[in-house]
Amino acid sequence: PSAPRVSTVGLLCSGAGPHLCPCAEEGTGGLESQGEIIPSRGSRKARSEHHLDTAALQTGQRSSAGTKMGCPTLMTRPPHRPTSAARAGAAGMRWSREPWSPLKRSELDLEKGLEMRKWVLSGILASEETYLSHLEALLLPMKPLKAAATTSQPVLTSQQIETIFFKVPELYEIHKEFYDGLFPRVQQWSHQQRVGDLFQKLASQLGVYRAFVDNYGVAMEMAEKCCQANAQFAEISENLRARSNKDAKDPTTKNSLETLLYKPVDRVTRSTLVLHDLLKHTPASHPDHPLLQDALRISQNFLSSINEEITPRRQSMTVKKGEHRQLLKDSFMVELVEGARKLRHVFLFTDLLLCTKLKKQSGGKTQQYDCKWYIPLTDLSFQMVDELEAVPNIPLVPDEELDALKIKISQIKNDIQREKRANKGSKATERLKKKLSEQESLLLLMSPSMAFRVHSRNGKSYTFLISSDYERAEWRENIREQQKKCFRSFSLTSVELQMLTNSCVKLQTVHSIPLTINKEDDESPGLYGFLNVIVHSATGFKQSSNLYCTLEVDSFGYFVNKAKTRVYRDTAEPNWNEEFEIELEGSQTLRILCYEKCYNKTKIPKEDGESTDRLMGKGQVQLDPQALQDRDWQRTVIAMNGIEVKLSVKFNSREFSLKRMPSRKQTGVFGVKIAVVTKRERSKVPYIVRQCVEEIERRGMEEVGIYRVSGVATDIQALKAAFDVNNKDVSVMMSEMDVNAIAGTLKLYFRELPEPLFTDEFYPNFAEGIALSDPVAKESCMLNLLLSLPEANLLTFLFLLDHLKRVAEKEAVNKMSLHNLATVFGPTLLRPSEKESKLPANPSQPITMTDSWSLEVMSQVQVLLYFLQLEAIPAPDSKRQSILFSTEV
Repeated sequence: PSAPRVSTVGLLCSGAGPHLCPCAEEGTGGLESQGEIIPSRGSRKARSEHHLDTAALQTGQRSSAGTKMGCPTLMTRPPHRPTSAARAGAAGMRWSREPWSPLKRSELDLEKGLEMRKWVLSGILASEETYLSHLEALLLPMKPLKAAATTSQPVLTSQQIETIFFKVPELYEIHKEFYDGLFPRVQQWSHQQRVGDLFQKLASQLGVYRAFVDNYGVAMEMAEKCCQANAQFAEISENLRARSNKDAKDPTTKNSLETLLYKPVDRVTRSTLVLHDLLKHTPASHPDHPLLQDALRISQNFLSSINEEITPRRQSMTVKKGEHRQLLKDSFMVELVEGARKLRHVFLFTDLLLCTKLKKQSGGKTQQYDCKWYIPLTDLSFQMVDELEAVPNIPLVPDEELDALKIKISQIKNDIQREKRANKGSKATERLKKKLSEQESLLLLMSPSMAFRVHSRNGKSYTFLISSDYERAEWRENIREQQKKCFRSFSLTSVELQMLTNSCVKLQTVHSIPLTINKEDDESPGLYGFLNVIVHSATGFKQSSNLYCTLEVDSFGYFVNKAKTRVYRDTAEPNWNEEFEIELEGSQTLRILCYEKCYNKTKIPKEDGESTDRLMGKGQVQLDPQALQDRDWQRTVIAMNGIEVKLSVKFNSREFSLKRMPSRKQTGVFGVKIAVVTKRERSKVPYIVRQCVEEIERRGMEEVGIYRVSGVATDIQALKAAFDVNNKDVSVMMSEMDVNAIAGTLKLYFRELPEPLFTDEFYPNFAEGIALSDPVAKESCMLNLLLSLPEANLLTFLFLLDHLKRVAEKEAVNKMSLHNLATVFGPTLLRPSEKESKLPANPSQPITMTDSWSLEVMSQVQVLLYFLQLEAIPAPDSKRQSILFSTEV
């Protein structure tokens, strides 16, 4: 037919902007959403009827289940007459059963566009009709209220009426005139019909909206006061009747005053959408095109000026006279809701804490938030958890799952870099970036496990999960500081809450998941390698106490605790002078937290069921690749709430720090081949390995973070020197040292082997074996490879493997799972020596590493984890017996 094929897209009331199309407002089940009509209710039968109806229209017939052409509805209930606006839209439509005429494609497209233009206008008419009925509902009580104002018993004063209904009559007149002009033109439709002058005039009258918006906050405040003061007005304002569609069962629908007063605000902020829709379907050659462009320009200019003013007003439902609500802080956080993790965007304002959820965005739509809850700051407290009270169970995500996510993230980053190098265009890159964003959101959702609880005076409590004590302390400090300035409780009306939530889109400072997705190419991807940190001393404490520090760095977007100093007792000026070596994985920030150790734990109330040690101060320093480039020590002072901590830092990038360097003197044990050491000692397993394992099993099995938390570097170097010269007093030295230093010495021994325990020869085979998908083939391959290792390497590995499994058995206490241990030891035992390494040689970038490094590390972790998880390794019994009971040892 000459008319275009009609689909549900073609029938959309696009002109209604973001509103429900009228049919949906009447509850027939149609909702506008990105070019589709979505049924809110209705069976499969209803949906199939809808498709039949559309198919019938396409062949020019009327379906028995159908309705006249108008604003489309899904047949979830008996058909009814369309609105007058929709009937006007249908008037110009003609259906033909003639075969396709041989029109040129461009002419056909033009024809389709012009036909679509008429449907857009029909939708605009229907939307205007609904809007006018809302304005009428506001005007309806005005006359009797004004009449009563002159009597001895007024409901409201004339001034109050003027304030509450300010500019509503003018808005009604403007839109009535627009509707009356548009209706007959759409009824007498032709493709050359002009409507641009009407839209141009409407745009020129937008100034009335400015006056309305300027007065809106005052009107809402006045209405609320009048409702509280006058029961009769409160009754009126909750029962305003707006005219329904002519064919609806109930001729009117009930609305509240605050809902109706918000309609013009909503209308004006979306005025450009209607014009965009109409311009899209108006050919450039049409006489309306320049007029509509002019109307759009006027509307856009008006909106950009009004938005700047609306934003502060939207957040300022006045706290106290002359004060406005301001945003102080916002961030993505994980909320624990009935045992499930939910991603939230949390906003701290000057007088309340607001928790929102980001709505799913569909093609090109701007961000929108849903309010989940809010607490006025005067009603907020931090929940104290009694020793005996059960702390809500935090569902922990297995480390393997987190690691799998990290592998995915690293692979996607690699793919993005490859696409950019290949210059294949942005579509594939954008698709990968979207995928990366999804994976990083998931990692953010799954990784934190530290509880942060807020309690409302109304009895409700909410739990967030945070990755670091640093953030938790920061949120508490900010809230407590602001609470000093808040004096009264309040509650927000639904409209105020809606406006506040809407304003969050513009006010937010954190725009995306705080990981790597939003870093530009020229930004630093962070540091990969080892950071040596000396914690020297601290000053500024008010009184003597037992003090220690912890160090955190960021990895994959969240912070991990990496080191802890010893407790310096009874002092106000601790001098720790302890050095730590911290591994960095794309890190950009070093944090330090200073605690007072509390030994008498029963007297202190617990917040969030956390450790009872008191956080005295916290601070952070950015890790600048340029400043750290020369690998020299750099001193820095970190200031934190009156306390100052002195640090020195030095960085070694992966290329330099992970080289396996053979020792020049073969008389020691560090940097000497394992076979040489065992032959010299006449043992199956090197003495250093046995001694360290024995000491850790004696007193380190319940140490939180054993092998993960760094030991003091100076202690580790002292032990290294003692083992190298075969000092007889080494066991005495060890018994006096912090157990983390002993764990660090064992890791250093394996790291400095000139060849990895798994050997350079077999390393590529292990990497390929772990990637096999068939479990039977994988087990056969991995075990054959393992049993092919030289005897000293195999027996030392089996000895270490048994020890690590025993450490993991105490995971409930030491927090070291098999996976955590594999992460620590995997690269140490498998990383090949320099000549075998697959690392990209790029001397111009000695600090940063590509993510292919991460993938190699992940593979090494997976190999060790595989052996840790095997029930039993069928090594010759004689070999294992000889390790444990050899008389030669």
